[in-house]
Amino acid sequence: MTVPISTFARLKLTLLGNALRRSIWQTIGFVFGVVYAASMVLGAVAVALWGNLGDVTTVAEVVVLIGALVVAGWWLLPIFLYGVDATLDPQRFALYPLSRGRLLGGLTMAGLVSIPAIATLFALLALAGMWASRSLVVFLLALLGVVLAFGICLVGSRALTTVLAPLMEGRRTREALTVVGFLAILAISPLLTVLTAHFEETGLSPAALRGLLDEIATNAGWTPLGAPWGMARSAYLGDWGTAGWQFLIALATLAALFALWAWGIGRVLTNPRTGSAKAEKAKGLGWFARFPATPTGAVAARAATYWFRDPRYSISLLAVVSIPVIFFFAGRVGDGEIVSLMMLAPPLVAWVMGVSIANDVASDYTAFALHVAVGVPGRADRWGRLIPVAVVGLPLTVALCVAASWVTGHWAWLPAILGVTLCILGASLGIGSAASARWLYPMVKPGESPLKQPQGAAMASMVSLGVQVGLLGLVLLPAVALAIASVVLSIVSPGALVLTLGLAALVVGAAVGLLVLIGGVRWGARALERRAPEILQQVTNFP
Repeated sequence: MTVPISTFARLKLTLLGNALRRSIWQTIGFVFGVVYAASMVLGAVAVALWGNLGDVTTVAEVVVLIGALVVAGWWLLPIFLYGVDATLDPQRFALYPLSRGRLLGGLTMAGLVSIPAIATLFALLALAGMWASRSLVVFLLALLGVVLAFGICLVGSRALTTVLAPLMEGRRTREALTVVGFLAILAISPLLTVLTAHFEETGLSPAALRGLLDEIATNAGWTPLGAPWGMARSAYLGDWGTAGWQFLIALATLAALFALWAWGIGRVLTNPRTGSAKAEKAKGLGWFARFPATPTGAVAARAATYWFRDPRYSISLLAVVSIPVIFFFAGRVGDGEIVSLMMLAPPLVAWVMGVSIANDVASDYTAFALHVAVGVPGRADRWGRLIPVAVVGLPLTVALCVAASWVTGHWAWLPAILGVTLCILGASLGIGSAASARWLYPMVKPGESPLKQPQGAAMASMVSLGVQVGLLGLVLLPAVALAIASVVLSIVSPGALVLTLGLAALVVGAAVGLLVLIGGVRWGARALERRAPEILQQVTNFP
């Protein structure tokens, strides 16, 4: 019996409906996702109106650049950041009598059933609408470009993740790809610094900037990323030959991506992955030999092992390294007080390290059964997971505060910034300790490809993170108020009161952070002991 490809879309909708009924947090996250997608569509509508009312050639150049970035985002973000939706993973259909073509068509249809896909399609249609009042032929060509661009986004994302997934089974490969991604991000800040300095020295005029934009858009229109967007622009300028070539480039890109995806699906169907990486030989006790033989020490040793051997954790370490570098180069742009941006790096590093433990129980997956089986006390579990982060985070953030004050020369700000940073570190660790015992969301399972995104993970993580940020903002108010007063006074009227307010921010921030840390750990410990069986069932049933 032949399965209609529409069955895949209905299956995707059924799974989505079940997920929304199962968890109120996923429902809330779904609503937030819809609102965010709607805002993106409204932004595209605003750009289209700009094209209708203003200089359409300039807007067309901007659209080509934005469109190329959209395609690049669809291709690269699933690889380096959040992964692709694995609700209908091709590997799950390996035992069913489905041909490769039928599975390819069904997965394409199912890919349309997602908030990012629908939002992208409506945004593209909105951008094409700016040609409706200019020329009917150009408008029809823009609609053809929408079809090609949307196909390149959707199929390209699936093709790359399907083909690269087997390569990502090894831990070393995953770590190498993560490092490459962060190095690429780090390279952006020095590049922006160099370009800004060049523009300041050469005095780039609006006319020269307009010419630079035209040159970049023209070159981008000859690439697979920008060709679908450049077709209408070239036709409007009367260059129909270029528009024809751009159509062929976009069509060939879409065909090649379909072929690549079909080949990847065929490989998955004939050689399904086992989902487990090769185990490495253990040498000694590792971190277990460095921590005391207590329940808290055992949990801390296992958490430390995760931090240095699990890419799901080590990516946070790369973020911690990248943040000061990005702020350093960003702070060097221009003259004067812009360099003070460096002072924001320590609080941000503290926040990243604090929220890193907010979903660590879900990261354990079935390993959490050991905690339940042996009856690990909730307090030992909470403190054990927190200790490795605190041992590294406390001296690191303090050192960053001192380094930022030295680089910027704002030594008078040091007590205030240190107080805010310590408050953020302690409070975010306390809130995260409480959150990971009560509000969990799906995570990529140990040993699986990081290119996957479990169903409901993105929305649930956004909601959880939003709640934690809101709570953190409330407890930060006293320390931030004192810090702002100290900084402003140091600029307006330097004096002894600046140091007094700074020290007050330091004392209040450290005290509030410590209190929230202790309170969060205690609340999380009680919740963990009370709900341990339910938590185990929840994390093992995550998709």
